[in-house]
Amino acid sequence: MVALIMFATAIASLIQFDKTVNVVSLDNHIFSKVQQNSTQNGCDLYFGKWIYDTSYPLYTEENCSLIGDTFTCAKYGRKDSKYKNWRWQPHQCDLPRFNGTTLLEKLRNKKLIFVGDSLIRNQWRSLMCLIEPYLPPTTNKTLVLEENLKKLYVEDYNATIGFYWSPFLVESNHDNKGFHGPRVHIVRINSIVKHGRHWSDADILIFDTFVWWSPNMTILWGSFDSPDAVYQNVDSSQRPYEIALNTWSEWLEYHINRNKTRIFFTSASPISFGKSRWGTNLGCYNVTEPRSNDTNWGTHPKLSLKAVESVIENLKEKGVKVDYLNITHLSGYREDAYLSIYIKDYKNWGLKLRNPAKSDCRHWCLPGVPDIWNQFLYAYIIKP
Repeated sequence: MVALIMFATAIASLIQFDKTVNVVSLDNHIFSKVQQNSTQNGCDLYFGKWIYDTSYPLYTEENCSLIGDTFTCAKYGRKDSKYKNWRWQPHQCDLPRFNGTTLLEKLRNKKLIFVGDSLIRNQWRSLMCLIEPYLPPTTNKTLVLEENLKKLYVEDYNATIGFYWSPFLVESNHDNKGFHGPRVHIVRINSIVKHGRHWSDADILIFDTFVWWSPNMTILWGSFDSPDAVYQNVDSSQRPYEIALNTWSEWLEYHINRNKTRIFFTSASPISFGKSRWGTNLGCYNVTEPRSNDTNWGTHPKLSLKAVESVIENLKEKGVKVDYLNITHLSGYREDAYLSIYIKDYKNWGLKLRNPAKSDCRHWCLPGVPDIWNQFLYAYIIKP
């Protein structure tokens, strides 16, 4: 008990529009050491522009049976559709166009798992929709739920594509799947084994964690069941976030088969902050075109992004490679593509359908921006 208290006390210590209205170009590139290494045959995939392309989207909301009911903007009343038609074009190369058959062949006899919060679930649902048109007709599309893991098994390829709910990666009081109760975050920042045992046999892992790390939270030293556990309230999540990332990286270092498992980390999805935790009508509500400048760049979590990049570099030095899907800045121009008011009415969150002041400016409509994140993922996976 004394040791726990002492330990807890110690811890407390330019984008622009091109001349044509159909192109948004990222010219003031933000470089980092990790970002410079995020290349495809020497080309930085994240240095480019948004181009309006009527050959997109690659699937439709109504024809994807695996989309769920959270990211379905058209279902909940969105009438405009231009937000679906933008694709990302790197300046010095082309992103390979998504081909589900090619990906399924790469996933033959393999398990791919997304791990993290609702933004990585957004990305997982996107991948399911991208791949569904290529599934064999005999595929059982029923999703199987095993504790926090929801997965699709494609029998013809002996492939599993799943999502594991773990919003902090480490243990927390929000690990109960689908939990949307009081926003009191209690996190065991040095404990991950409970979750990690569900990932250790995966061939491809895609992680994220950011959106749940609020300024005011409680750190738990000890277990939830222990009467000797110490609960420490903190008013900044940055240092706990860094410790949790180190816990995650140490788990990877000692539990992942480096000759088998490919690891990815999706950077923080940008958020349009406003009067409520979901944003405001001054943010994403009624936006129908990509922004001509990144009005939210000042609110992007630069310290958190830096912490992730630092951990990835340290893992590289230890022989554990993590590919960084650096989607934050390029996604920040797409305020036209958030869920906004077109959401399911979660009464226990106090959200009122079509209330602009409660617009969801965190999550994305599908089809939409997460499809591009998955094109980055696809480019890495199919690379020889």
